[in-house]
Amino acid sequence: MPWQECSKVDERLKFVARLLEGEKMAVLCREFDISRKTGHKIFNRYQETGLEGLTDRSRRPYRQANRLPFQVETSAPTTRASSCSPTSGIAIR
Repeated sequence: MPWQECSKVDERLKFVARLLEGEKMAVLCREFDISRKTGHKIFNRYQETGLEGLTDRSRRPYRQANRLPFQVETSAPTTRASSCSPTSGIAIR
């Protein structure tokens, strides 16, 4: 008998469905081999956004700590290229 393929979303949906049927959180978390904190996170996301909440979220940071704000970046003068000698790259003053 071949292995059955299952996706994370399918497993999360099974978890939420059984939780809505009245099974206890701790028992289900033990059976699905997840922590209770993760179980509550999955269930809360389902309650807030429905099936969309069961998909994986991006791990990309919301912002970058060393990046300039967009307004500053676009208004910053580009004087470096105009003040350099085209042949040597040394600033002319």
